[in-house]
Amino acid sequence: MNLAVRDILYNRGRFIQTSFGLGLLIAVVMSMGGIYRGLISDATVALNSTGADLWVVQQDTDGPFAAASRLPEDAEYRIAAVPGVAQASGLSFQNMQITRFGKPLRFFLVGYKLDGLGGPPRIVAGRNIGRKHYEMVVDKEMKVGLGETIRLGLHDYTVVGITKGMGSVAGDPYAYVTLADAQDIQFKPDNDAIRNNRARIERKMEAAAALTPAQAAQLAPLVTDIATSTHIVNAVAAKLAPGADLAEVQETIRRWNHYRAISTAEQEEILTAGMIQKSKMQLGLFRIILLTISAVIITLIIYTMTMEKVRVIATLKLIGAPNRKVAGLILQQSLSIGLIAYFIGYAIISLTYDKFPRRVELVAFDLQVLFAIVMIICVFSSLLGIRKALKVDPAQALGG
Repeated sequence: MNLAVRDILYNRGRFIQTSFGLGLLIAVVMSMGGIYRGLISDATVALNSTGADLWVVQQDTDGPFAAASRLPEDAEYRIAAVPGVAQASGLSFQNMQITRFGKPLRFFLVGYKLDGLGGPPRIVAGRNIGRKHYEMVVDKEMKVGLGETIRLGLHDYTVVGITKGMGSVAGDPYAYVTLADAQDIQFKPDNDAIRNNRARIERKMEAAAALTPAQAAQLAPLVTDIATSTHIVNAVAAKLAPGADLAEVQETIRRWNHYRAISTAEQEEILTAGMIQKSKMQLGLFRIILLTISAVIITLIIYTMTMEKVRVIATLKLIGAPNRKVAGLILQQSLSIGLIAYFIGYAIISLTYDKFPRRVELVAFDLQVLFAIVMIICVFSSLLGIRKALKVDPAQALGG
């Protein structure tokens, strides 16, 4: 006869309630681990999907994902000419928020050349962008259907394709347009701003260059076009030729082109060690707090169950049951609570993780480590109950 099982069945109402409550806590712990893994995936998904070996950005910046970076668009040709570089493509990145159907819609807009690096890695519905202007591909999480139009900047863009699994560090879904469109959206001023700029430049030219109003008015549009050029990119993604030395290419770009060339591994380190470090620490702290609460709950429940069956334990001792039998009874109950609670938590998070507002990734290794931690907590939580049980006097079975 297994005394632990018999006692659990006798007190199954309390046992089930305790296991379910503890399972909810464990589900939250699992979700926090999954959110952290999702943060890492979101931070690195663009790096991995682009297939670039180098990210060339403005000197002394950690861009394009961690800091502002601006380069002239023709920088890609200079980078492509560096020995060891097989392909180079300019890319544009920007966070955007628009109002759609009266609600805010946030996303991360990527501009890329149709024949270059950085486009959507896969299309799950519709097609890829086929025209240079006014088409876009969006991530499934934007919840925008094929054929819908979105107003960005001065123009409307038609959704022609849907991708999946592309999110920024902030959890915003990706959207893709051509580089030319992204440059217009990001850098091109509206008509009122252009008129104001021309008027301001005219006044400055009249004052500084002693030009007549007619001469200033004639030159102002040319100066304005130069000053407000949209041929700017945030980074140049480069792929190395087979056998090329990464460090040598980086040094060449730094010395001769005066840009910073960040390897994909370095960029990943910048993102994971910098941008999501505080989130990692916060999630880790909450996991520790919740596991501590779980340990306290198990300890109190096991101790309470032990106190309620003091006379039963005394009777077992009176008829000759060894201490290890009594200790095994309490330890088995503690482990049973932890085991059932763990699988309840796993079932809850497995059914709900895809409903979270941002990516949650359940990694087998994390789940295995958490299972081991829960079992260790159960063992230590049973020690107080075991200590109490071992001190029970067999005479208490006789009413002493």
